[in-house]
Amino acid sequence: MATLGATASVFSEQHRITYYECDRTGRATLTTLINIAILASEDQSDALGLTTDFVQSHGVGWVVTQYAMDITRMPRQDETVTIAVRGSAYNPYFAYREFWIRDADGQELAYITSIWVTMSQELRKIVKILPELVEPYQTEAVKRIPRLPRPINFEVTDETITKPYQVRFSDIDPNRHVNNAHYFDWLIDTLPADFLLQHDLLHVDVRYENEVQYGHTVSAHVNILPSEQPDQVTTSHLIAVGDEKCCEVTIQWRKLSEPIE
Repeated sequence: MATLGATASVFSEQHRITYYECDRTGRATLTTLINIAILASEDQSDALGLTTDFVQSHGVGWVVTQYAMDITRMPRQDETVTIAVRGSAYNPYFAYREFWIRDADGQELAYITSIWVTMSQELRKIVKILPELVEPYQTEAVKRIPRLPRPINFEVTDETITKPYQVRFSDIDPNRHVNNAHYFDWLIDTLPADFLLQHDLLHVDVRYENEVQYGHTVSAHVNILPSEQPDQVTTSHLIAVGDEKCCEVTIQWRKLSEPIE
């Protein structure tokens, strides 16, 4: 049986991690990790003639619905990394895209899988993927694409931490909704600073449910869950507008042997 996406074209580029892409620990933020992955994806699309203008001329825009991320370690300030991206498979409604982020020695820092759909800009609904928007990637047409893990179903408890955030104009991307990377700013900021100084990212599952738009006030909720493993901890996150669920995320963290000062 052929490997999924074996014939798909792989695009790669380098990126230097700057100080403004890192937090106080000198590690790239989760938002940065997604931003540089999506930038490589955009650059691949542009190189193939599938620019944002071209896609939007068909009345649609690409929207991500899920991520699954395995993280060995986060890139650090001034480190040059290589991002590789491949559109591996698609069916009439969903496209499967993979990302690899590697250090200067070729060691894998992160592996990201994602599910994408095309959304009608007029109707704001998912529509069938047009072949001309995926064929240049040499993407494999399949009946079923791989399923990504679903985040833990979020439940509000007495221990839930909640913060409100106002959606700014600068949060909106050319697809006219909140850039999906901005969700991670809200998610991570909801956690206490002491927690972030004592843990490293290990795995992230993300599922987007409903759009967040300009002018909305979102509520970011987090539960720090009991752990059966002494060196790991899991957090469950929810981004909501009122009673409407917009994004659920589950993050597995690795406890540091010594907290970062």
